[in-house]
Amino acid sequence: MTPPDASPWVTAADVLGMAFLAAGACLSLAAAIGLLRFPDLLSRMHAGAKPQVLGLFLVLLGVGLRLRSGGATAILLLVAIFQMFTVPVGTYMAARAAHRSGQARREDMVVDELTD
Repeated sequence: MTPPDASPWVTAADVLGMAFLAAGACLSLAAAIGLLRFPDLLSRMHAGAKPQVLGLFLVLLGVGLRLRSGGATAILLLVAIFQMFTVPVGTYMAARAAHRSGQARREDMVVDELTD
């Protein structure tokens, strides 16, 4: 909580940080619901990757605005960069493994470049 004599910029950063935290939580919830409700594997993987990463970025931005510390912001930036590199690669590898094991439905695919 900010003290009552805080500057308007500090109050605005706190309010904006809370808004980013709430938006990130809502996107992460939407990703979780998509993982449970989507019918096939490829749709579930899309729901697990896209909104989850954006939700995490919004949460990290909200935490950075609330903490306002150089060291904490640097660590949050490293987490965001790590997520940008690992989530797409992990999703791609899981989709490829699902295709090879026959878990992905071929009739849902428009183009299938992995068949022999």
